[in-house]
Amino acid sequence: MTTTPTKAAVPKAQAAPGAHIELGRIFLFLGACAIGFWVFFEILAVVLKYMPEPIGSRADLFSSGAKQTLVLTLTAGVFGLIAGVLAGLGKLSKKPWIRIPTDFYVWIMRGTPLLVQILFMYYAVPALLPWLRLNEFSAACLALALNVGAYNAEVIRAGVQAVPRGQREAAESLGLSSGQTMRWVVLPQAIRIVIPPLVNNIVALLKDSSLASTIGLLELSLAGNRISSETFMPVPVLTTVAAVYLLLTSALSIITHFLEKRLAVGRRN
Repeated sequence: MTTTPTKAAVPKAQAAPGAHIELGRIFLFLGACAIGFWVFFEILAVVLKYMPEPIGSRADLFSSGAKQTLVLTLTAGVFGLIAGVLAGLGKLSKKPWIRIPTDFYVWIMRGTPLLVQILFMYYAVPALLPWLRLNEFSAACLALALNVGAYNAEVIRAGVQAVPRGQREAAESLGLSSGQTMRWVVLPQAIRIVIPPLVNNIVALLKDSSLASTIGLLELSLAGNRISSETFMPVPVLTTVAAVYLLLTSALSIITHFLEKRLAVGRRN
C-alpha cells in the first residue's frame, strides 16, 4: 500500500534549498563587491594624487565625489529593487485595488523626466508635507529609487511571465498555494532571468545619479563642476570625471558578467 505525501511538503522541501542557495550567492557576491569597491577607491585616491594639476591637489574631492556617487547608486538601487519587485508582482495581481495603483505608479515614473522627479522631491514634497524633512541625499535617493523601481517593475513582471506556466500548474497540483508557488517555484527561476536587465538598470542609474548635482548633492559631477569653475580648466577636469564614471560602469559590467556565470543564467543541464 502506497502513501500519498503531505500537501506542499515535497515541493517545498525541494525548492527551498535552491532558493536559499541563490539568495546566499547573491548576498555573498555583493559583500565581495563592497570590499572590491573599497579597494578601488583607495587605489583611485592614490592614482589621482599623482595626476598633474588641477587634478592632483584635488584628488580627495574627486574620490569623495565618486564614493558619494556609488553610495547613492547602490542605496537607490536596493530600494529600487524592493519597489520593483513589489510593483512587478502588483502589476500581475488579479485584484484591481492592487493592480491599478501599481500601474499608475509605473506610468507616472516612466512618463516624467528624472530631473523633474528629483526637483519635485527636493522642493515640492517638503512644501506639500511640512513634517517631512528631506536633505539633498535623501531626496535624490528617494527620487532615483522610485524611478528605477518603475523600470525594475516591468523587468520583474516580464521575468515572472517568462517562467513556463507548466511550472505553476505542477506546483499547484502538488498542493502549493499561489503564494507558495510564487515564492518557492517561480521567483527562484525568474531571478536568473532578470539579473542581466536589472543590473543594466543599475548601470544606467549610476549615470543618472549625476542629476543629483542639480539640488546641490556633492557627488562626482558636482565635484567636477566646482573644480572646473575654480580652475577654469574644464578639459582635464571633465575628462577625469568621465574616466571615473567609465571605470565605475565598467566595474559594474564585469560584476554583472561574473554574476551571470555564477548563477548559470540561461544554462541548460
